[in-house]
Amino acid sequence: MMLVRTYLAPSEIQGLGVFAGEFIRAGSLMWALNPKFDVFVHRAELEQLPIHMLEFMERYSYPHLEVPGVRVVDCDDGKFMNHSDNANTDFRIFEKGFAVSDIAVGEEITCNYYEFDPDFKGFGSPVEMGFALRNGRGSNGRRGLRTRPLQR
Repeated sequence: MMLVRTYLAPSEIQGLGVFAGEFIRAGSLMWALNPKFDVFVHRAELEQLPIHMLEFMERYSYPHLEVPGVRVVDCDDGKFMNHSDNANTDFRIFEKGFAVSDIAVGEEITCNYYEFDPDFKGFGSPVEMGFALRNGRGSNGRRGLRTRPLQR
């Protein structure tokens, strides 16, 4: 759950992004896992989903690193946070996200997907992404290329 005011807007990185709606000081806790706002989806539930919802899960969810077989979907703007190798947040503690630098009002909030998604393998080239999508091995959205696609 985002703990700071944010808004969605077009991103220069990709599609929509999450932007700071208030000044965020470096070191501030700005996100915390909260089961009331971050939905836990178990593997058995994934098996019951229609394909379009499985694709949604591929794009917007990430693995719960402490509960095997569970994926998490943020219900707030957090699910639109784009990846950056030089992110302005730190998510190395699974249940918390901190600002690593001051974030100005209107600045895009980014995270490094490698910190919390062991299956994230980067976005690759546009040709690789097209191949991955046609062969069900990735997403052109939030998660990029994966070593293992979500399974029913």
